[in-house]
Amino acid sequence: NISAQEQTVAVLKKTIESQNLMKSRVLELNASDERGIQVIRDKVKNFARTAVSNQAGDYPCPPYKIVILDEADLLTQDAQSALRRVIETYSKVTPSRCAKFRFKPLDTSSTISRLKMICEQEAVNYSSQTLEELATLSEGDLRKAIMHLQSAAKLHKKEMITAESIREIAGVVPDDVINDLIESAKSKKNEIQLEEEVAKAIDSGFSAIQILSQIQDRILADYQFNEAQKARIGESIGQFDKYLSDGTDEHL
Repeated sequence: NISAQEQTVAVLKKTIESQNLMKSRVLELNASDERGIQVIRDKVKNFARTAVSNQAGDYPCPPYKIVILDEADLLTQDAQSALRRVIETYSKVTPSRCAKFRFKPLDTSSTISRLKMICEQEAVNYSSQTLEELATLSEGDLRKAIMHLQSAAKLHKKEMITAESIREIAGVVPDDVINDLIESAKSKKNEIQLEEEVAKAIDSGFSAIQILSQIQDRILADYQFNEAQKARIGESIGQFDKYLSDGTDEHL
């Protein structure tokens, strides 16, 4: 959960660092904006090599600095290599280069509660079905839910935001499109029809990854497929999802 990560880091740095030492002890960068090797060389490396300033009074300030690199996965390959060398140089006693912190997705009730508060403060016209749809489609990612809500609010202005509008904004593929694809795939004799349905879906602007995700959900809930068939289909969908992530052509 991205929002949970950011809030955790914010609380962490405010808790362990004295406010008057914040600038000299904490360096915070966003890798989506500053992602090149020069940032690591000029900012991170220079910040890490300077000595730690004195502790402020009786405040329990730790004897080290903190570098917060948000969205580090967006760093270029050269920048990642440079960062790795910095970590190895200044953290020799660290048994591994990174520590993983897992954040569970927000539950539906917490997501709806936060969205409801935002709607009331921003005077957004909504319904309970709208918030439920946002919570479902965001899959526990509060930032995604808020972004969809913001887009819908700009679109509808003072009008009621509907669940159907949320689905369109989120890029959800209509049920009839998914049904046509599944039925065409079942009919092994008519591959031309399947190719036409796939081309029509992609040309309509729907994401191939979203189509695969919804097909998987539909297959898992379909009693007409036995467990072995569902397992094989799920394995194939996983392979296709990887191909798409690697940049393959969506029509293929």
